[in-house]
Amino acid sequence: MKPVIALVGRPNVGKSTLFNRLTRSRDALVADMPGLTRDRHYGEGRMGERPFLVIDTGGFEPVAKTGIMSEMAKQTKQAVAEADIVIFIVDGRQGLTPHDKTITDFLRKSGRSVMLVVNKSEGMKYTSVTADFYELGMGDPYVISAAHGDGVMDLVEESINIALASRPPTDDLPDTMDHGIKIAIVGRPNVGKSTLINTLLGEERVIAFDMPGTTRDSIEIPFERDGKQYTLIDTAGIRRRGKVFEAIEKFSVVKTLQSISEANVVLLLLDAQQDISEQDAHIAGFILESGRALVVGVNKWDGMTSDKRDEIKIDLDRKLSFLSFANTHFISALKSTGLGPMMKSIDGAYAAATTNLSTPRLTRALIEAVEHQQPRRKGSIRPKLRYAHQGGQNPPIVVIHGNALDSIDANYKRYLEKHFRETFSLVGTPLRIEFRSGKNPFSHTEK
Repeated sequence: MKPVIALVGRPNVGKSTLFNRLTRSRDALVADMPGLTRDRHYGEGRMGERPFLVIDTGGFEPVAKTGIMSEMAKQTKQAVAEADIVIFIVDGRQGLTPHDKTITDFLRKSGRSVMLVVNKSEGMKYTSVTADFYELGMGDPYVISAAHGDGVMDLVEESINIALASRPPTDDLPDTMDHGIKIAIVGRPNVGKSTLINTLLGEERVIAFDMPGTTRDSIEIPFERDGKQYTLIDTAGIRRRGKVFEAIEKFSVVKTLQSISEANVVLLLLDAQQDISEQDAHIAGFILESGRALVVGVNKWDGMTSDKRDEIKIDLDRKLSFLSFANTHFISALKSTGLGPMMKSIDGAYAAATTNLSTPRLTRALIEAVEHQQPRRKGSIRPKLRYAHQGGQNPPIVVIHGNALDSIDANYKRYLEKHFRETFSLVGTPLRIEFRSGKNPFSHTEK
């Protein structure tokens, strides 16, 4: 599982600046969910080959009782609960404040690993910028400049090491179980995830237990259906971590994102009794970006009238049109209807995501696509697509070689994707196409 880093501090100490630098994008995933403030952002970062999740939080007022500051404090406490390590950011130019001391008291009681980071330190000596903060009793501070990038790489490397060290070792644990297809069931609270899991397991004959290698809160549940092995990844919510977090909602964004990354197939569960929300679209978007195979389940279908069912199908086509590659099933987890076809789609999505596509077959399909419709010219140059091969699985990656392929527009790329999908019956999995142009041997010569 990816280590989780939470950025915490009072307002205007540079948390968002550091967040943007760690994620290398201002378009990082935003957890726009009920009860979450707009100042709480989730994103993915990478240190070499080591990926991690990072949470940006709003200005923290641990003792706030009412108003927007109370809501922001609630969400920061949730971020701390989800994190493997907390980066506590203070302002090196303003120095130590009573507010910093209040946050320190909270973090010390939280039980989380904490790194004290002094930001905005550019042009300042270490001894002068850190002197005041030793009073917090949190060890030697790390000195960085989030705006300029000074010290950030060392900070991230050390935080990842600490986060991973805080987890129990699993390398020496035996793993003799056949996991089968790993299915993450994700969706908003109260859409019926727990009911579906219980229905699939049946009569409580299977015992749920924590599998080695999972996060503290993620539960993997093995079960068998029609002679096939599966593992359900439960994303129902986090457990309480001490009295300080008892008031925090149980739905964990981080846990859901991690479960999606760990799964072979994701079952996105929607509630037929509720409108499709931005939260559903955000989760669907992350599934797509992660490249996971996908099946959509619309639960509580048994209680819908004919007119309402038609409205729901129109809403699905309009709001989740980017998931057209996935099969949608209308089910009732409570009454166990529609589950058989849904499980067949899960098997099919996994098979499509892990299929082997030979180079001759891919190249023939590419030639057929080009003969039917050639790419547009760019000036006097028309891209030439010569051959294709498979570059990866889950999701399938088709690598196309040729000349001037950087001139191919998005529409033609979508056309190729659709052609490959239809040719190889790739239902339920994203498909990625990569272009690799041959080098011009005369490009280095002077004209």
